[in-house]
Amino acid sequence: MTASQVIKRGELARRSGCNLETIRYYENIGLLQPPERTASGHRLYAPGDQARLGFILRGRDLGFSIEELKSLLSLVDSHHYSCGEVQDLTNNHLASVRAKIDDLTRLERTLADVSARCEGGDVPECPIIDTLFGRGPVARS
Repeated sequence: MTASQVIKRGELARRSGCNLETIRYYENIGLLQPPERTASGHRLYAPGDQARLGFILRGRDLGFSIEELKSLLSLVDSHHYSCGEVQDLTNNHLASVRAKIDDLTRLERTLADVSARCEGGDVPECPIIDTLFGRGPVARS
């Protein structure tokens, strides 16, 4: 590994588009291994560290939780994983995403229904307030 391949935390943050504190957080919770340090204490991130941060950030963009990422990285770190194991973890995450989409779809229908019953204007009666107080109908499914 050459000196040009290692970078300091600020450069890692800049290149990845990630906040310095986020990188520190990922180190503190064990997603990123503590990097090597210079004699003056500067952290040096090797290409493997940089790739791992990219993996974490892409995983977060796809909605994987910290625990799910720990599981995926544990498989990768063991060097003894199968595509099937990774697929199982991904399918579990996908099922969770689909459940959230269903919940959000129900929420959207309810809010659209309540909002459509509101006439707006200067009248004191408001179906939205009535619904929030439990005095109006709420679509449950």
